[in-house]
Amino acid sequence: MASQPINSAIGSTISKKIIMALTGLFLVFFVIVHMTGNLSFIFGGSDAFNTYSHTLISLGPLLYVVEIGLLAAFLLHAWNAISISRHNRNARPDGYKKLKSTGAPSKRSSSSMTMIWTGIILLVFTAIHLKTFKYGAIYTTTVNGTEMRDLYRLVAEVFKSPIYTWGYVATMLLLGFHLRHGFWSAFQSLGANHPRYSNLIYTIGVVLAVVLTFGFLAVPLTVYFSG
Repeated sequence: MASQPINSAIGSTISKKIIMALTGLFLVFFVIVHMTGNLSFIFGGSDAFNTYSHTLISLGPLLYVVEIGLLAAFLLHAWNAISISRHNRNARPDGYKKLKSTGAPSKRSSSSMTMIWTGIILLVFTAIHLKTFKYGAIYTTTVNGTEMRDLYRLVAEVFKSPIYTWGYVATMLLLGFHLRHGFWSAFQSLGANHPRYSNLIYTIGVVLAVVLTFGFLAVPLTVYFSG
């Protein structure tokens, strides 16, 4: 009888980890797409960046569906991460050993030990980021005869602020730390823990974290140091 609560706890924890893994990978995909769009600010100029932004806005109801999906993924990811973290913290040492997942190669690092904290900071940053840009000042411009929001101007203004710029830089570095372990951990939760693939997945995660971090830092640092 005693094994029943333990099995139930293990099943609950595994389910939460799977949900966290799937939502995490979905958010990684979104972050890649978002970074690619951001880089049009540098490589495409104002017209290309504003056209990219206007294209997204023009999706209408489809955009709302995507935004609701992203919000759900964010909340599910955060909720399950906090739940698992609290469970691990509150579990007794002997109980924790029984419930702890085994068999996967250890990748304990500063990234893995701070996942919950970097995650919380990123969640708060996302809310601030949305308020600043999505719901920020509205400027308009005309590109090829079409009137649209001048998001390029808003971005250029915001990243002239040292407080916002360096806060953004610090947060993107934390995003890199979060992704460095999170990408590998997601595949482990989904069962990709074979020694043949584990190190490769971890390496991909590290490379992805570095590329995304520098990709996101390109726009604010370019604007800030452009004078």
